[in-house]
Amino acid sequence: MVQTSIFRAKKIITMNPNQPETTHVAVRDGRILGTGTLEELAIWGDYTLDDTFHDKVLMPGLVEGHAHVMAGTLWRHVYCGYFDRLDPDGNIWHGTKTITGVIELLQVAESKLKDPYMPLTGWQLDPIYMDNKRITRDDLDQVSPKRPVGVLHASGHILNVNSKALELAGLLKLGVNHPGIPLGPDGLPTGELYGPDAMGPVSTHVGFDRASMEGDADGLRAFSKMCVRSGVTTVTDLAARLTEESVDKMLEVTELPTFPARIVPLRVFMGASAKDTIDLVLSLKDRSTDRLRLGRIKAVADGSIQGFSARMRWPGYLNGAPNGLWYTSPAQLAELYRLALANGIQVHTHTNGDEATEMVLDTFATALNEVPIVDHRFTLQHCQLADAAQFRRMKNMDMCVNLFANHHFYWGDEHYRLTVGPERANRMNACHTALEMGVPMAIHSDAPITPLGPLFTAWCAVNRLTVSGRIQGEGEKISVQDALYAITLGAAYTLHLDSEIGSIEIGKKADFAVLEHDPTDISGENLKDIKIWGTVQGGRIFEARNL
Repeated sequence: MVQTSIFRAKKIITMNPNQPETTHVAVRDGRILGTGTLEELAIWGDYTLDDTFHDKVLMPGLVEGHAHVMAGTLWRHVYCGYFDRLDPDGNIWHGTKTITGVIELLQVAESKLKDPYMPLTGWQLDPIYMDNKRITRDDLDQVSPKRPVGVLHASGHILNVNSKALELAGLLKLGVNHPGIPLGPDGLPTGELYGPDAMGPVSTHVGFDRASMEGDADGLRAFSKMCVRSGVTTVTDLAARLTEESVDKMLEVTELPTFPARIVPLRVFMGASAKDTIDLVLSLKDRSTDRLRLGRIKAVADGSIQGFSARMRWPGYLNGAPNGLWYTSPAQLAELYRLALANGIQVHTHTNGDEATEMVLDTFATALNEVPIVDHRFTLQHCQLADAAQFRRMKNMDMCVNLFANHHFYWGDEHYRLTVGPERANRMNACHTALEMGVPMAIHSDAPITPLGPLFTAWCAVNRLTVSGRIQGEGEKISVQDALYAITLGAAYTLHLDSEIGSIEIGKKADFAVLEHDPTDISGENLKDIKIWGTVQGGRIFEARNL
């Protein structure tokens, strides 16, 4: 006979409007059999009463709609970030505040490497906080002139490398002509590489082979620990290569009884034609399991605002920087959208600058007229500078949006003073406008760009505070309830998973975030401080301190 467990909690926040709060939830076969009082649930027959959460608060397992599995793998490299950060094992790594400090940090790490040919890899460099000083190959040559050295920027869109890395990639020469490879006074590349086309040839020489990182077993396990610590039970890998090898490894690792999360990887549209990408994704759909959901695509239109590689409408960047890069042309996107709509494949598209958003909206409108599909849920990711008119267009085309709410805290001050100026900075990640226009909305961390943690992301959307403590965009604040919806049912909707996750109600997956405090019973200012005990995923209990 199948065993039924009834979990008792101090409070259960269901996100189900028919029964918003309760105290008990019955679980059978990893699914929710019902919610209510113990007496109401006892009608299902024999059960075991589980008091593990008698003093805890349960809410639906949090859904991170924009993250990257490499957030776990990167921790084997040198953390060069400006802010303090928690690693998968719960240890705090302190930030480095100057370029000189970053070089010294890398020099110490280099001195510990015994293999003279092993690359030295750093990540999360954020020079916008260091007077926007550019690191050159000469700077990284101080770390080592003999071994390849590479440091990935916090945005993930820029890579700095030393001379040896450029040499190995065949780029340490005169005559290089690429918009993503700036040249120095000597005519040679400076070592700063913008965008995937420029970064790709060098990445493998400095330890950034993303195809292997996404399918790495240790990295997947580290990533899953981060999920438990942040209350996440479903998480995306929103730019996966999905090679045969990496898919095999992801299937193997996610099926382990101890793996605590459901991963939704999206095949990145890069390096292959639209038709080949569609064919691959269609073939992967049949390999999906409960904990590995395949069959979606991620397109990338432009770069990052703080890296000055996002595409901006007039008047462009406040500091006069040249406009950013197109990562995918309108013609490429048009073909992808048409084929995806015709084959029932959902596409999420990265746009940061408002010109990129406009291009995507124009391109998708044409494709949707040619292939009119209902309930496609094509989603714009980041979409940071969208204005009200663009949100109206999204609504009219039944599109979704996933806004980068964390950006206000980490880069809001820099956007205000340097990249886009006060007016546009105040409207960035316009959660209130999106909801007011009726656009289905999620909010995200883009881990590892910022730390994984949906409750922190909710805090960002509710308070819109920058790191200096200044409110940026009072009119775009949203309520605690709207923010909690965005990190549960809102995110689930953008993934076509709202029938399975995002709320605690009969028939859905038994996925819960286990909290020490009630997020609906504290002020919005304290959302980020709620302690997370762990998660329940498919009825299986995972306590953060026992990872």
